[in-house]
Amino acid sequence: MSHDATPNPDPEIIKIIASTASATGDANVASPAAISRTLARHPRPLGGDTARSTLGTASLSLTGMVLDNQSSTHQMRVGRKPDWLRAKVPGGERYLKLKSLINEHQLHTVCQEASCPNMGECWDRGTATIMILGDTCTRSCGFCNVKTGKPMPVDDDEPRRVAEALAQIGLKHVVITSVDRDDQPDGGARIWAETIQAVHEACPETSVEVLVGDFKGVERDIQIVCDARPEIISHNMETVNRMHPAVRPQARYNRSLKVLQQFKANGLVTKTGIMLGIGEHEREVLKLLDDVRAWSDCDIITIGQYLQPTRNHLPIDRWVHPDEFARLRDAALEKGFEVCESGPLVRSSYHAEEQAEKLSPERADVHGRMKKLISQARERDSG
Repeated sequence: MSHDATPNPDPEIIKIIASTASATGDANVASPAAISRTLARHPRPLGGDTARSTLGTASLSLTGMVLDNQSSTHQMRVGRKPDWLRAKVPGGERYLKLKSLINEHQLHTVCQEASCPNMGECWDRGTATIMILGDTCTRSCGFCNVKTGKPMPVDDDEPRRVAEALAQIGLKHVVITSVDRDDQPDGGARIWAETIQAVHEACPETSVEVLVGDFKGVERDIQIVCDARPEIISHNMETVNRMHPAVRPQARYNRSLKVLQQFKANGLVTKTGIMLGIGEHEREVLKLLDDVRAWSDCDIITIGQYLQPTRNHLPIDRWVHPDEFARLRDAALEKGFEVCESGPLVRSSYHAEEQAEKLSPERADVHGRMKKLISQARERDSG
């Protein structure tokens, strides 16, 4: 799809971002071209970008007053990324092959659109998260790098093209997600159902995991997707209740809980995900875990570090140490989740398909639990 209508980002902004990254000692600074592409997605800053005119080393952020008023002082910069957040640079034969297939079939991936830090590693393994219903979202979440605007019309041929591409890739497990399509009467539910059915037909040995929006809470539309019977169905809570107005302005905490509840009422393996480091407190995260289990008896949860996509997005509050992720993983399992993926680079679909023999003991345990849930889902639907 063409992006010619998107305003060209200010060259001065690109220069400022590049020089700032250099000053903080970040060796992984993006090229000016990459920065230009990223800024083009969000030509109008979310709430204004005061950082553009306050580049001093002691710049003070008002984030604490807006998002986390129980803390004292918040700095605009939390320092360079710690070593545990270094991701693999894209490249390699399998990466190029997958990129070629995606381009050939005119597909979108959330890996590209959301600037996922794991894209290099995942694509080099020959896996990607397919994004349907276009590349333009009707919502403007404060954390997400997917382009916001007026989407193109729905492509009725997309389910066929997605299924055809996935048949060529030959995955055992595939993850499909989408932008929010609040412009559509059914929120895109019909295309969702047709895509799941087409992939099941074209790839009978492939289990299908879908990550969907909230469909504005319309049960009829949610049911259309449930009736297509994906092996795993996911909807991300993203953050704790207090943070929703800033992080997900068009979503509602309780609405998302009800969406997960409807998934589970249909007997589907249910999954959700959250991010840390955006201003939440650990006790609020534990409350979220309790809420999700109480409302939906959810099976799977992923917990990862928030990474600010551009300076136009919500700032990072802190780098969460791996030890905290480990504590939350233990807490989630104790609260009844069958599977918890918790770590700095964890994303909703990270390592979803990886083979057990390639995993650490902890990852092998996650894989084993996932395999059991998928097997039970397939047996239940075939019966």
